[in-house]
Amino acid sequence: MNIVLIYTIKEADSGRSIAAFLMDSGYSSRLVVHLRNTEGSFLLNGKTVFSNTVLQPKDQLRVHVTEKKTSDQIVPVPMDLSVVFEDEHVLVIDKPAGMPVHPSQGHYENTLANGIAWYYRNEESPFVFRAVNRLDRDTSGLVLLAKNPYSSCVLSDAVKDHTIHREYAAIVSGKTDASGTIDLPIARKDGSTIERVLDPERGETAITHYRTFAYNKNADLSFIRLLLETGRTHQIRVHMKAIGHPLPGDFLYCPDYRFIDRQPLHSTYLSFSHPVTGEKLEFSAPLPGDMRKLFPNIKDPSGPVFY
Repeated sequence: MNIVLIYTIKEADSGRSIAAFLMDSGYSSRLVVHLRNTEGSFLLNGKTVFSNTVLQPKDQLRVHVTEKKTSDQIVPVPMDLSVVFEDEHVLVIDKPAGMPVHPSQGHYENTLANGIAWYYRNEESPFVFRAVNRLDRDTSGLVLLAKNPYSSCVLSDAVKDHTIHREYAAIVSGKTDASGTIDLPIARKDGSTIERVLDPERGETAITHYRTFAYNKNADLSFIRLLLETGRTHQIRVHMKAIGHPLPGDFLYCPDYRFIDRQPLHSTYLSFSHPVTGEKLEFSAPLPGDMRKLFPNIKDPSGPVFY
């Protein structure tokens, strides 16, 4: 989507080119090249200029970020979306379980991307689907999307720098310790396109922290909150199984459907700095009903439990 960003140049940035200034302001080199090749991208004190123009103190720079590519291969499909927050730069959705984030083989029209394409179908500027974080199909909870190329650049860097704070709620088999840290490498299972396994030789570093909040003695289930230091595919599901506490209802790692028909995993808390204002944004998503019924009296913290 098209946006305009306005900067008042400070003394510290005097004598630098527009391109250099933007590179230090969160723009990727790819985006700067795109702007350089797009007519009318830069207005300096009301006049059209080029990316090599040198900046002076108190200059006003207007950057017009326009889309050229689109996600027109994503079919718009009407669906109810739980919008937690939206402005011109970011969108936060509370995704239900059973919904893939991206289209794939066998899932062309029932994904979050299809619903977002419908949501923006009447926008004048092109629609591009940019999920900053991804959840498995059967994992519910908060998903962050970037609405324009600039916010995508800034939030992608935040992911790499581990400055986006995400916490999960899960229900696992057995009685867990009060807290713990799992540091075990994860790799793709030989012969499988989706399943992951522990592998000390081929695996990538994976670290998971958890804290226990309740235990259901009758069902022998624990309610825990988790924080990931790394974001490996299926990390929580593989790690909890590795320590003897798999998620019941997980078709890959613990197909025990006595209590629930999907892995009881929920992205419950999300915080990050706004890509433009720098303001800290915090969001929580309440437990879905299928998890709540297993712990009806749980006082699930709405805020973070890891600091």
